[in-house]
Amino acid sequence: MEVVIVPDAKAGGELIAEAMAALVRRKPDALLGVATGSTPLPIYEALAAKVRDGAVDVARARICQLDEYVGLPAGHPESYRSVVLREVVEPLGLSEAAFMGPDGSAEDVQGACEAYDRALAEAGGVDLQLLGIGTDGHIGFNEPCSSLASRTRIKTLTEQTRVDNARFFDGDIDQVPHHVITQGIGTILEARHLVLLATGEGKADAVAATVEGPVASIVPASALQLHAHATVVVDEAAASKLKLADYFRHTYANKPAWQGL
Repeated sequence: MEVVIVPDAKAGGELIAEAMAALVRRKPDALLGVATGSTPLPIYEALAAKVRDGAVDVARARICQLDEYVGLPAGHPESYRSVVLREVVEPLGLSEAAFMGPDGSAEDVQGACEAYDRALAEAGGVDLQLLGIGTDGHIGFNEPCSSLASRTRIKTLTEQTRVDNARFFDGDIDQVPHHVITQGIGTILEARHLVLLATGEGKADAVAATVEGPVASIVPASALQLHAHATVVVDEAAASKLKLADYFRHTYANKPAWQGL
C-alpha cells in the first residue's frame, strides 16, 4: 500500500485530481469510480478546474457510483445519484449518459445489486475507484465485520452512520434511510487502482488501523492491503497516529516523478 502524506485537503485533492487526469490522458474512456460526502469535494473541484483550463479532455470518460440509498424517490436531492450528477458529472461537462449507478428505488433491490455488479464487469471494470473512510474504518457502506469477499449488496446502516449523515438531511436523522446499496469489498477490490483520501484528526485511528493494522473485517478498509495498486492520501492530522509516518514521507519524496500515484 502506498501512503502519501500531504499538508492539507486541498493538496490531497490536487494530487488525486492529477492522477485521474493522467489516467484519462492515457485512456480517454476510463471508468472513474466516485465517492460522495465532503472529503472528496477538493478532488472534484481540482479536476473540474483542469477541464476548464483545457489540461485534460474528459469527453469520453465515464463515471460510476460507489453506493446509493434505498427507498429515496427518483430525483431526491440527497440520493447519491443526484449528488454525483451535481458535484461531479455536471461540473466536468459530461452528460447523464456517461454515468452509471445502482437503482436504489427498484422494487427488486437484490436484483438491482446483481445487475450493477454485472454492469461494472460489462463496462470493462473500474479503472480508478475513489474511497473515503469512516471513523470505524468502513469503506463504501461496508460496515465493520463485512465480508472481505462481498459483492454489491443491501446493507443496514449503523446508527452512528445515520447520525453522521443526518447533516445532509437538515439534521433530521428520521429522514436518513436505514438501508443502502453498496459495492461490496470484493467488488471494490476489482478496480485497477484504489485511491483513499482521509483528512482530519477524527480519521487518524481508522487510517492507522487500515495501513498498519492486520487485515480484518472489523476494519473493512484494511482490505486495501490486499490490493496490487492501492494509494492512501492523508493530511497531517489524519496521519498523526501512523507509526511509520516519517518513512512514508521519505518514500514518496524520493519516488520518481514519472511514476505518479
